[in-house]
Amino acid sequence: MSHDTAAYDPAPHYDRITAAWQLLLGDELHYGVFATGDEPLDVATRALTTRMMDGGRLAEPGTDGAPLRVLDVGCGSGAPACDLATETGVEVVGITTSAVGVDTARARAAALGLTGVTFEQRDGTDNRFADAEFDRAWVLESSHLMRDKDALVSECARVLRPGGRLVLCDLVRWREIPFSEVRERRVDFAVLREAFGDAHFQSLDDYAALAAAHGLVVDRSDDLTAATLPTFDRWRANAATHHDEVVELIGVQGHEAFVRSCDILEAFWRDGTFGYGLISATKAS
Repeated sequence: MSHDTAAYDPAPHYDRITAAWQLLLGDELHYGVFATGDEPLDVATRALTTRMMDGGRLAEPGTDGAPLRVLDVGCGSGAPACDLATETGVEVVGITTSAVGVDTARARAAALGLTGVTFEQRDGTDNRFADAEFDRAWVLESSHLMRDKDALVSECARVLRPGGRLVLCDLVRWREIPFSEVRERRVDFAVLREAFGDAHFQSLDDYAALAAAHGLVVDRSDDLTAATLPTFDRWRANAATHHDEVVELIGVQGHEAFVRSCDILEAFWRDGTFGYGLISATKAS
């Protein structure tokens, strides 16, 4: 896991693995929140999306009764954005650096007949939208691949209107990892990079501090580590069920790296190194 903020473009990684990940991670391409641990993956991923919707207060009315305008930063294959528009009536602009992701998301929205959802190829750390253009900034499990977290949060805050909200969830770091441990576990970290890209985790407190530094008032900070732990079992099961299809898409080595990465991440979850968290914050009026 990288610790610098040099330019890194995750698009080639996502262009390569998007189709395989829809088989491995499920249609929404993110972790699940499990109440009992027995739920199917799609139920648990929907629970995480619902928790994000609650954190973003998407049921609130927009300005002058207009629909809320939501910026989905790192929109993946577009499933959450389409769900948001369908279930709450918000307008969504999804952005990703992956051309494959944009094409997949646009096809999904078109198949559903959604007109209030658009997708564009843009960078979340330099999105080039106008100031105060959105009511909500939605960052679902994409920030770990953006090395410059300050730029990400700054851009989200900039494009929010006064009173607008940021809601972000992602993998987080719960303890500092000494260099000696990084060196000893370099093979494990190499497997994680191969499977999930060049990720860099911050603590939940780090995200809250960045939000505050950019004029946002944090009102929610949730540790979801225990609730997301069963995700790894579901992913391994998907890897077994869809073995041949995944190998066809990303090769034997890619399939093996994914399964091994589930084991590595689960161990990190259990020993208190990594986990999962959610924050939400409001821009001052």
